[in-house]
Amino acid sequence: MLSRLWRGRQKKVLGLDIGASAVRLVELSRNGDRYRLDRFAVEKMPANAMSENDIKDVAVVASTVKRAFLRSGSKVGECAAAVSSSQVIIKTITMPADLSDSELEEQVKAEASQYIPYPMEEVSLDFSLGDPAEEGKETEVLLVASRSENVDVRVAVLEQAGLNAAVMDVETFALENAFQLVSAQMTDTAPVHTVALINVGDATTTLVVLRDGKGIYSREQMFGDIQLTEAIQQHYGLSYEQAEQARQNNELPQDFETEVLPPFRKAVAQQASRLLQFFFSASGVSHVDRILLSGECAKTPGIAETVTETTGIPVTVANPFSSMVLPSSVAPAELERESPAMMIACGLALRSFDE
Repeated sequence: MLSRLWRGRQKKVLGLDIGASAVRLVELSRNGDRYRLDRFAVEKMPANAMSENDIKDVAVVASTVKRAFLRSGSKVGECAAAVSSSQVIIKTITMPADLSDSELEEQVKAEASQYIPYPMEEVSLDFSLGDPAEEGKETEVLLVASRSENVDVRVAVLEQAGLNAAVMDVETFALENAFQLVSAQMTDTAPVHTVALINVGDATTTLVVLRDGKGIYSREQMFGDIQLTEAIQQHYGLSYEQAEQARQNNELPQDFETEVLPPFRKAVAQQASRLLQFFFSASGVSHVDRILLSGECAKTPGIAETVTETTGIPVTVANPFSSMVLPSSVAPAELERESPAMMIACGLALRSFDE
């Protein structure tokens, strides 16, 4: 049997995004075609518990997850979490369409060994079938693999927090899944067919290009919101913890918006431009219709305008809750502040509704 990277839905799951600076939790329900936000929580991650996308202190991260869960008030113990896109290998291969399930699994395992630079016993592997090609003679298979340690450490975190890892996904897939929640934000007079979803996360910036709602390209770079905290730390001679606390409490010096923030905005725009150039070079496509900006720093003043000026492409800031039913218990100001950073958590929570 293959060691599965993700598992099929069994019941309602929480979307749990474990990031370098915070744990973000979302619980959704659905009535017809409309989603409802039942609960959400954000809990700051202690310094040094993670290094970029790697979990370094399981106990500290588990404690942070548990605090987020308790703060949310959720009673759902099943979770969908994700490994970073940089920790997975994704490959599309073709297989004969007439293979049985057991034959397909064995064939996928044999094919996977050609693309994975690790011993197969050290790998968690999963695959999904696409539409048959060439009049049913072959079918496309999406192969996804990660070193088992990347999956196991997240499972251990959830278990120590008293939760169960029902689904283990990939962050780029979660972003692509969440796009359905924000696509209506871009309805205007100009047609929008190709969208560059750029998620500036805690430690990484991820590009997912979607054409008519379907992902066609993804890439990740090591750059994130942590760089802004580090810039504050260096400019004002603070510890990392002090810099992060000053950000959260809006206690930054008066010259922050003139001395520290402009270089960071420019750096975000440069990262976005670089990611787009990689896409244009790899695909032969010369433009995208819109940039959808998400992640921790997407609501930072002036970010969207700076990205537009640098790339020449209109920018929309993502709000995955914009068309949801919201409970009265949710504080609108807090939700508005946190919404762009909740895309991955929302995409994971949507696994509750997989058919």
